[in-house]
Amino acid sequence: MVLIWGSNFSIVKVALRDFPELAFNAMRMAVGSAVFLSAILLTRDRSAPRPALTRRDWTELFFLGAVGTFLYQLCFVAGVGRTSVGNSSLIIGVQPVVIALMSAVAGHERITPMRWVGILIALCGLYVVVGHDIDLSGTTWRGDALMIAAVICWSLFSVAAQPILKRHSPLIVIGLAFSIGGALYVITTLPILVGLNWRGVSAFSWSMMLISALFSLNLSYWIWYTGLKKLGGSRTSVYTYLTPIIAIAVAAVWLGEPIARNQVAGAGAIFAGLLITRFVS
Repeated sequence: MVLIWGSNFSIVKVALRDFPELAFNAMRMAVGSAVFLSAILLTRDRSAPRPALTRRDWTELFFLGAVGTFLYQLCFVAGVGRTSVGNSSLIIGVQPVVIALMSAVAGHERITPMRWVGILIALCGLYVVVGHDIDLSGTTWRGDALMIAAVICWSLFSVAAQPILKRHSPLIVIGLAFSIGGALYVITTLPILVGLNWRGVSAFSWSMMLISALFSLNLSYWIWYTGLKKLGGSRTSVYTYLTPIIAIAVAAVWLGEPIARNQVAGAGAIFAGLLITRFVS
């Protein structure tokens, strides 16, 4: 999952050279929704029917789709465009801590002292990686606020999904929740999509959009939900600390962006924190 999400930064960066942000994201979500719904239909086993979805289930799925897909994507895309890369990376990197706190408050899992140590070490490593580029001036506060909102949306989405995952498979939960959020996103951005000059989007950018949709949305979201079900929120979310490391490595090879010393040092701390969180109880 982190290999895909880390690589996705460079894929999106290349595609957005001629593919407007909101339209790019709307198309990604339309493709992702179609794939998820097709997978649900194709994996249906008539001899062993899935548990029926109750009114409570549909209410939870709508909430997950509205918060974890629709609102998260709106806040994330808008925030990235209004703040620096350093600010957005560090703010998104706080997600594991927020998820751990929400999971503990909700009573889903208990965070041991050593896991807290691992989370804090990894967070310090993330700061070393991106902290040198942080801009805390007042010109970026709107973007920072949107990124904080995105973190809250994704964290709430990850914690709120755990009860329904005990009743239904990850494919059903993510497929339906994502499709609901994707539909809300496409409907909201429809005026922009109608007025867009689609001929200005190259075939290469279309291919990047498809790759991003199939891997960073379909495959990675399914992996994320499976992790939530089998590992819990705090242990799954800590793996996202690795995403900046993968992103930096892929950008260096593909886009020619240099790797700084602070990035190497921060990567070591992130790996140390991940190992503590994963293997020390």
